[in-house]
Amino acid sequence: MNLKYRSEIDGLRAIAVGSVILYHAQVNISGHHLFGGGFIGVDIFFVISGYLITSIILKELVITGSFSFKKFYERRVRRILPVLLFVMMTSLPFAWIYLVPTHLIDLSKSILYSLGFSSNFYFHYSGQVYGALDGLFKPFLHTWSLSVEEQYYIIFPIVLLVSFKYFRKYLIHILILSFIISLGLAQWSSIDNPSVSFYFIHTRMWELLAGSILAYFEITKGHRFQNKTLSLILPTVGLILIGHSILFFNDGMFHPSFYTLSPIIGTCLIIWFSQKDEMITKILSTKLFVGIGLISYSLYLWHYPIFTFLKINGLVSNSIVGKLFLIPIIFFLSILSYFFIERPFRNRKLNIKKTLIYVGILSITLLILNFKIIQGEGFKSRFEHLKKINPNYNPDNIFLGQSRMKSSPINLNDFNTKDFNIIIIGDSHGGDLFNSLSLNSDLFGDIKFYYVGDIFSEIPNGSLKNEKFLEQADIIVLSYRWNEAKLKLLKDNFDQIKNLNQKIFISSTTNEYKVASKLYTLLDYEVLFKKKDIDYFGLKKLYFKNRVINSKSNINQRLKKFSIKKNLTYLNKEDYMCDIRKKECDYVDQYGHKIFYDYGHYTEYGAKYFGKKIYETNWLKIN
Repeated sequence: MNLKYRSEIDGLRAIAVGSVILYHAQVNISGHHLFGGGFIGVDIFFVISGYLITSIILKELVITGSFSFKKFYERRVRRILPVLLFVMMTSLPFAWIYLVPTHLIDLSKSILYSLGFSSNFYFHYSGQVYGALDGLFKPFLHTWSLSVEEQYYIIFPIVLLVSFKYFRKYLIHILILSFIISLGLAQWSSIDNPSVSFYFIHTRMWELLAGSILAYFEITKGHRFQNKTLSLILPTVGLILIGHSILFFNDGMFHPSFYTLSPIIGTCLIIWFSQKDEMITKILSTKLFVGIGLISYSLYLWHYPIFTFLKINGLVSNSIVGKLFLIPIIFFLSILSYFFIERPFRNRKLNIKKTLIYVGILSITLLILNFKIIQGEGFKSRFEHLKKINPNYNPDNIFLGQSRMKSSPINLNDFNTKDFNIIIIGDSHGGDLFNSLSLNSDLFGDIKFYYVGDIFSEIPNGSLKNEKFLEQADIIVLSYRWNEAKLKLLKDNFDQIKNLNQKIFISSTTNEYKVASKLYTLLDYEVLFKKKDIDYFGLKKLYFKNRVINSKSNINQRLKKFSIKKNLTYLNKEDYMCDIRKKECDYVDQYGHKIFYDYGHYTEYGAKYFGKKIYETNWLKIN
């Protein structure tokens, strides 16, 4: 059943897909994610889908008294599958090049679940947090929303048909009650189990039902709201609500939840109150917005795998210009897929049998290829050259250290003055040092290690953080990523620290190594992407050559000079990280695990490895 075309809804689609793309582009200015709430574009899509699908079904039921499931699902197949399958097939060669075995297997599983309309379940049960860094290694993470919509397309027509046939008088009550229950579940789950709330249909259904309720009133009344005054005001209010959400929402908020009502209400206001002569309707109906809206599905499908592969490759990392340069590429591919795949297959002149043959061939090919990848354990043979890097060759060991081991200040309730206590003060680099020591505590016997975080933020207030424990410690180690500001704070407040009358050790700034992106280390770049034929010792020398900060750096030399002047023990981290005589620095542990997360922070394997070296070299000078 054809509906009257509404160009402003394509304009809404343009806003939705644009906000999602800008969100995933991670455009940061002065540390602020400019489109931090862009993920609500998916919620806008849900409202639009609920409105259009319900309009189609209800209009057919009201006019004919029946509903053709065959025609409905034929339209969904033509609309969704051809271009989705094409994007998946096109992405596999790049996945083969850029993804290590574990990530390639994960990609294959996500594709298989997507083919079964259930990738949202896969990403939930695999523990994937949406927006997290490791999501950049999952090229089809964005298909979770397609799965939610597809599940809605399967369930909702049946429920609507039964309700219309047997409970027509109460249909709107059923829709509204379902909306309220789903919203309540979303609010509760977003606090108690945010992953369930984000990925599952029962906590997303209210967004789709918001559109369905609008469609019900429009079909039963025969028109939308026609008050001219409200129609001039409320679409603008709706756009403001959407714009506010895109600019000021962030990953840390509960979503979907009551907060999400803001962009949902905004979308509903535009759909319900838009009129031909109203300003927002005119803007959304311009050729630019309509054109983007028409290709929005292709844009949505293409953008995430493109961002994924090029961010892993490093071509656009830490470059706003580079990220924005990708947008024309995404548009170009989307325009091609729209005109050569989407439109031809949506045209009913193309026999449905031909469509099913195309869909069938691609689906079977994808099934075979991805089952083969899983069966072949990601084809580790692609990285045979890594055997030269470490005798315990395993590409996953070398490239999967993506998560830095973080430290939380230890509960000091177990502090015992009878023990030999070493307290570490510092920022994230102090946390790394604490991890190195605490993970090897068995080597240090009766020595107890504590980490109390940064004290410089407390000093200007006149009192030291955890001062009573600092006074009773045997040794205090200051370990920061030192810079001019930190060094000045140390000098200005040194007397207060010295008054603790404890042994004070000052640790150098850790070695830092040149990296092209926060996504990977120098090791990843040289071996995985540039595929240089470098052996284990060659890479050790390469790390030494690419030290950005080391023991001879100005900040460390000044810190050492200050320590000598104040009669303090100076600890140089490069002593356990590198061999100056051989001009080599470590980059993997004895098992081939990556020891750096980024330019210089430790992975858990790195912390264990360096802690053992600290003990073996008596770096702390306590034996």
